[in-house]
Amino acid sequence: MSREPNAQLIAVMDEAKVSNKGLAKRMKDAAAQRGISLGTTHVSVQRWRDGAGIQPQTAALMAEVLSAKLGRRITPGDLGFFDHTRPATPEPLGYPSTVPDVLSMLDGLAQERADAVTFEQLIVSDSDLSSAVLSWMIARPDGIQTDRPAQQRVGMRDVRAIRDAAATFMQLDFKYGGGHGHKALRHYFRHEVLPLLSASYSEKVGTALFGAAAEVSQLLAWTAYDSGNHRLAHRYLTSTLRLSQVIDDRMFGARILGNLSHQANYLGNHTQAIQLARAAVEGAKGRATPRAMANYWAMEARALSNAGDRTGASLAMNQSERYFERADGADDPPWLSYFDDAELLGEFCHCFRDLRMRREAVEHAQRAVDSTDPQYARTLGFCRMVLAQSQLLNGELEAAVTTASLAVDGGDSLQSSRFQRYVSDFQAEVSAYAANPAVVAFNEQVNEALARLDEDE
Repeated sequence: MSREPNAQLIAVMDEAKVSNKGLAKRMKDAAAQRGISLGTTHVSVQRWRDGAGIQPQTAALMAEVLSAKLGRRITPGDLGFFDHTRPATPEPLGYPSTVPDVLSMLDGLAQERADAVTFEQLIVSDSDLSSAVLSWMIARPDGIQTDRPAQQRVGMRDVRAIRDAAATFMQLDFKYGGGHGHKALRHYFRHEVLPLLSASYSEKVGTALFGAAAEVSQLLAWTAYDSGNHRLAHRYLTSTLRLSQVIDDRMFGARILGNLSHQANYLGNHTQAIQLARAAVEGAKGRATPRAMANYWAMEARALSNAGDRTGASLAMNQSERYFERADGADDPPWLSYFDDAELLGEFCHCFRDLRMRREAVEHAQRAVDSTDPQYARTLGFCRMVLAQSQLLNGELEAAVTTASLAVDGGDSLQSSRFQRYVSDFQAEVSAYAANPAVVAFNEQVNEALARLDEDE
């Protein structure tokens, strides 16, 4: 992958007369003094010199050790990264108003790299978000412009090809995570999918074509999300929401609102997460299958649990269960087939963990681990880390570390930025037992796994 070298980082390192290995060691030593396990190696440093993105905490640590070496204050901005000294400003939502607008926006997004991470925090104003949700809720469908003059005629065979490609990339994402395949997928989306939307087709084909394009766009959002590029992921999601409006696909549009809720919840924006999940539930009533409604209610439960609302979360989980009991696979679109018993248990175990309901958290997390297909390495990794956190919450330190070790041992899951955060959160939680041999061994295991990951890239 072609990147622009980070000239500022290279210049500061030259001034400090520090090598890649030297900087990596200083950063790991500084992290260790705080009880933090850092997986930085000389390979990591070279990637940053080559222009790769970096997490905020790691950039701050790098700036700190270089400040000490040079005897003057160095900021992440001085190193060619984002600058924490500048106040955060809301990200303009830019909800497209017309079909040409959304296609133009998606074309632009498909030219952006998911690995160009500049910051983890994403701030979206409540007014912008409310405006986009309201537009989706009350808008009339644009409709398909059929049988227009064009050089290319699209048929159902083309639509099936897009859906087959999306399924292949989704399997890669489930197995490897970390934005694996994002570059190839965005190239395919820009050069093979988007042009078809401006070709000639019947109403039936056009409706299916826009639906398939929305599925690919959603997958691009998830791969960007999993690699830590939240701005890009959010842009894809809001654009995909607008794409669903063209053909009045309320069920898929509600799914996108659920994804936006998931992201807001992950980033700690609990109020927005709750509102988005509720918009999904209300916007899809009478237009979605029971399995889909179970998914939307589960997103609301996740958001309410993270906000500490036990009563509201319990109600949402009950509603989700009731809808799930009525689910019939014959009624569901293929894109919803992933939401099975294991996925529902996975959502619920997150809820019970966040509500600090120890017994329920351990029980549901164990069931989620037992029922998750091992081929879904990232999903299994998430469930195991939640089980480990739940066991720790229940006072079972050794069992928790053993479970977390199994999660990390898979290796593939570590390519996910989200999974790495689960691991670092767990490390912070067990830092009070830093001298325990099991904890020491686990921290070493994480360091070695991250080092191997750097070497593989």
